[in-house]
Amino acid sequence: MIIATHGIVASQLAGFDADAQAFFDRVTTAGGTLSATEKTAVNKLVLDLKSYSIWSKMKAIYPMVGASSAACAQNLRSSSFTGSFSSGWTFASTGVTPNGTSAYMNTGLNPSLNLTNSSGHFSYYSRTNTAAGAKYEMGCYDGTYGNGVVARYSSDIFYAVYGAYNATTSNTDSRGFYVTNRNSSTNTTGFKNGTKVINAVSNGTAANKIIFLAANNSATIQEFNDRQCAFASIGDGLTDTEASNFYTAVQAFQTTLSRQV
Repeated sequence: MIIATHGIVASQLAGFDADAQAFFDRVTTAGGTLSATEKTAVNKLVLDLKSYSIWSKMKAIYPMVGASSAACAQNLRSSSFTGSFSSGWTFASTGVTPNGTSAYMNTGLNPSLNLTNSSGHFSYYSRTNTAAGAKYEMGCYDGTYGNGVVARYSSDIFYAVYGAYNATTSNTDSRGFYVTNRNSSTNTTGFKNGTKVINAVSNGTAANKIIFLAANNSATIQEFNDRQCAFASIGDGLTDTEASNFYTAVQAFQTTLSRQV
């Protein structure tokens, strides 16, 4: 922590929330850099999530800012679950884009250890509309149960995957903010841009580590994606109101960065 003149904390002098400043420090330590606009956007995002009482439910938030693997791998919520990128990525101010054939990011977060069968969520902000296919935005599968977000799978289907593959709805545009959510032991909900579009019964949790832009199938990485990611998170379950507010906060964040869809 850097102390400014007269005993004032530097982050306070700059007007940044302490959690946002800690994230900025992690990015710098990792060798990344953030623009003034990116810092402003991240700081406002933290404040908004706190005002909506959502921040405490988060275990990992990846804002995908800084246009480098060092910056984009950092977890905004804490120093845990720093991402690890494979090769095959393009980093830009608009987000991170995988090559669709081999690229993935390992969060190191294990749903069976860090979430529960009755409370969990996964979110993903896609800036790309590409054809339907066997493409996972993020997820894991242990041979019986799975967890994750699949925006536009084969036959134009949005899968909200939390336990079983039966929470689906039609979706012909893969752009937007998607949330797979569980806040009871038997019900999985799916949201697109703050609106609940899936409400289905399913059970079970998966034991693999969550992978972005691909699926981790019992340690085999497959179903690679090619859609640009501008935000992702993993955490506890959200109420319908919280899911709507979550979209409002994330969309405001993207708008500040001029990359909203």
